[in-house]
Amino acid sequence: MSAPPDDTFLREHSALLADSFHRVTGQLLPSDPHTLYHAPFALVSHGTEDDPVFNYANAFAQQLFGYDWATFVTLPSRLSARAPERDERARLLDLVTRQGYIADYCGIRVRSDGTLFRISRATVWNVIDADGVLRGQAAMFSDIEELQ
Repeated sequence: MSAPPDDTFLREHSALLADSFHRVTGQLLPSDPHTLYHAPFALVSHGTEDDPVFNYANAFAQQLFGYDWATFVTLPSRLSARAPERDERARLLDLVTRQGYIADYCGIRVRSDGTLFRISRATVWNVIDADGVLRGQAAMFSDIEELQ
């Protein structure tokens, strides 16, 4: 999978993800951009658009979903779930918006080729900058079950 095109973006966004994760959950996430990008878990985030678009996907997530960087960061995040699961996903994101984070999310996701997998024990959190501005939401997971 391709790497993010801009080291400055990678450095700043990794710090934002790690800082907001700590601020919201009280737990630590590595802030080193290369550690996060090559981590042994999926890490994705999307922005605050009306139809949020992914703005980050580490190498694990790119390989798992089957998209390269350039494609991933143009993909509306709702398309990571099939239509039948999108209502459940939307309810989850609304709950995260209200609570700040969820540490035990489970859901079915779809790859670029249409194959399905279930994620479990995912942490999903609001990405909030140092000024308290909501910049999006992120998810981190490594518990994956292939589905037929």
